[in-house]
Amino acid sequence: MEARDPRRWLILVVLCLSTLVLVVDNMVLAVAIPALAADLGATAQDTQWILDSYILVFAGLLLTAGSLSDRFGRRRVMVVGLVLFGAASVAAAHAADPAQLIVARTAMGVGGALIMPSTLSILITVFHDDERRKAMAAWSAVAMLGLVGGPVLGGVLIAWFWWGAVFLINVPIAVLAIVAALVLMPESKGPWSKPDPLGAILSVVGMTALVWTIIELPAHGLTHPSTLTTLLLAAAALATFVVWELRTSHPMVPLALFRDRTFSGGSLSLTLVQIGNGGLLLVLTQYLQFVLGYTPTQAGLAFIPMAVASLTFNTLGATLGARIGNRAMIVTGLAVMAAGFALLATLGPADGLLVCVLALFVLGAGGGTAMPAAVSALMGRVPAAHAGVGSALNDTIQQMGAALGIAVLGSVLSGTYAAALPASAPGRARLSIGDALALGDPGIARAARDAFTTAMSSAFVISAAGVLAAAALAFFVLRDRPAGTAPAGMPGAEHAGAPVS
Repeated sequence: MEARDPRRWLILVVLCLSTLVLVVDNMVLAVAIPALAADLGATAQDTQWILDSYILVFAGLLLTAGSLSDRFGRRRVMVVGLVLFGAASVAAAHAADPAQLIVARTAMGVGGALIMPSTLSILITVFHDDERRKAMAAWSAVAMLGLVGGPVLGGVLIAWFWWGAVFLINVPIAVLAIVAALVLMPESKGPWSKPDPLGAILSVVGMTALVWTIIELPAHGLTHPSTLTTLLLAAAALATFVVWELRTSHPMVPLALFRDRTFSGGSLSLTLVQIGNGGLLLVLTQYLQFVLGYTPTQAGLAFIPMAVASLTFNTLGATLGARIGNRAMIVTGLAVMAAGFALLATLGPADGLLVCVLALFVLGAGGGTAMPAAVSALMGRVPAAHAGVGSALNDTIQQMGAALGIAVLGSVLSGTYAAALPASAPGRARLSIGDALALGDPGIARAARDAFTTAMSSAFVISAAGVLAAAALAFFVLRDRPAGTAPAGMPGAEHAGAPVS
């Protein structure tokens, strides 16, 4: 049996730090937008690009970055990504106008795309099967901690310093992760293969166009010429990519992974879950601030029960999963998550915080039970030789699901909100609840809060249905089998992705 790396738990700390810097950055930026927009004189379009430039580049480059990590070394690619992310964060903190900030955010997206696949691929090559579940639970718990703690941290940084501090906080974390990676982490890579430049170009064009289509969908609708153009471009590029990857002798992405029912079923389940999760922060933060009157920092603190539950059940899941298997953990956790969304769907303008906190705790418990097991099941089907691009596939699937969830639930929220307002409501009030409250009319404000909670209930019913569908899919499709077994037509465990230095 291959010897265990004695530094593996320290390596896990490095991987968690690398993931934390990405999650925290995305969450603190949401809190910083009003302050930086006012300081830089950013228009609504500028603000949209500040947010979207990162996700476009990040999602578009994930598959290519995963392939590069397998080819050139996972530690090397992760360190390059951390250097780029840290340097771009410094540039973002000192941006003098929106254009400079958009360029810096784009560079951060490139760095993030290099970091993310490498972290998970290193994890599955450093840890053996019997310990991988615990490592995956810790990695997931840190990501949840960043997700919930980000808005709180952002509020504190803006209150005490200025909006640029939300970017500068990335720098010490990135530096610590770089030094620790170089000192502690062995290099690993897949077997040598010829480069696939056409596959890389097609994946970048297709994924970027697809994400752009999803972003534009709520604003313009599916029939708008720009939305249709990017959708057709995405479909053409991705279809050509699939045909090419199936025909070439050295594909960038091993599409044979999808012949494995656990991998393909797990991928679809994660997509459905992320569609449900994608709109959670978008919808609930507005409820907490506009309906209950909380500040952004207080709204962030309201998510602490979700983080506590997730951390607790991550730990329990790591122990129970080894006994009862991934499928049981996934199905149970997803059913609990659906119950949490159903509870959120019952909220009204006068309910206060108690039901919301209870629902978030239930959501955290379900997610802490299901998500590490789902990722473990999916990645357990990826031969270590393809760990980088397999991790990138997992990341891409979740990014697409989250983006689609924001687009779909955002459209449901805005459409249902406008329809639920009384016919006498002015046009500005129909744009958003924030615009309605800004009018200063108590009657319009009361109607807007009622309409928003009605729309929010519809969005969370859709979320609950999506997560239940994911649970049913997992029950019928997933199988608990030994990890690392290659699907038919793929190189298997003989390429273990062992350390090379």
